[in-house]
Amino acid sequence: MSNNYPRVSVGLPVYNGELYLREAIDSILAQTFEDFELIISDNASTDSTQKICEEYATKDRRIRYFRNEKNLGAAYNFNRVFELARGEYFRWAACDDRCAPELLSKCVEVLDKDNSVVLCHSRTMYIVHDKQGNFQKEKEYGGKPNTNSPKPQERFYDLLCDRASCLQIFGVIRTSALKQMPLIGDYAASDIVLLVKLALLGRFEEIPDFLFYYRLHPQQSVWTLSWNPQAYTFWYAPARKGQIVFPQWRLLREYSLAIAEAPISWNQRLHCYLHMGRWLQQNWKILIDDLIFVAKQVLRPLKTFLKSSLVKSRQQKQT
Repeated sequence: MSNNYPRVSVGLPVYNGELYLREAIDSILAQTFEDFELIISDNASTDSTQKICEEYATKDRRIRYFRNEKNLGAAYNFNRVFELARGEYFRWAACDDRCAPELLSKCVEVLDKDNSVVLCHSRTMYIVHDKQGNFQKEKEYGGKPNTNSPKPQERFYDLLCDRASCLQIFGVIRTSALKQMPLIGDYAASDIVLLVKLALLGRFEEIPDFLFYYRLHPQQSVWTLSWNPQAYTFWYAPARKGQIVFPQWRLLREYSLAIAEAPISWNQRLHCYLHMGRWLQQNWKILIDDLIFVAKQVLRPLKTFLKSSLVKSRQQKQT
């Protein structure tokens, strides 16, 4: 570190991540670019996560370990590590992924050379496990993103409609860019919304090497919850559990606000709104599913009440 302020802050939010946590931390500490800090925020883990983190923190002065008294949800924990960051650049890291030693150095080199780039990431390799958690294979994550386009409307379309990748959230980001916007929200897929807002601010640059390894396994939140947007919302924000939520309609609102608030021209803004029409065409069914799910939630107590009333009425007639 220089002058007590590192150039890069790596934020690692974790909850019960003992299975792959050591591998994730080791890959970060092995970076050839050494001017960084690793901020770990433990969301009141009940496994050996705390012990592992404290062990590493005593061995490497670049690690700063914090622990929440209770599980405040993924959104809080992701935002917490950024709030504690002191670096010029910032990178989120997951407790079950790993990165190649050159990742930070190559991303920093790109960001230092080109101010139009707000986020730099590498190509991704998947580490795939089966339903029992056994390692299966490594495979390339397909699709080349168009988020390096100089046109913000094209970057917007890529993230919104093509979705070549949403793993850019684990790239190295300018801290100054992240400070201009809300971070991870208390709703499902808010990380994608954040990427959209960043893409409307500047370009994403992809390093053509495989330097990031994203693990797919049965204990992963994406594996267990992404198919259920309502449950996924409560993973982001446990305090919202029991509330009626409209995850897909929330995304529609957030994407629209992102366009309205972006520092782009009216012509670019118009193109983005037209792309929203494409998104609606792709997602109208799940928007309807949102309404049906909530309707069932609202009607279920009424159905139970009517059934109970009918039973009581029959019992009274019999007596």
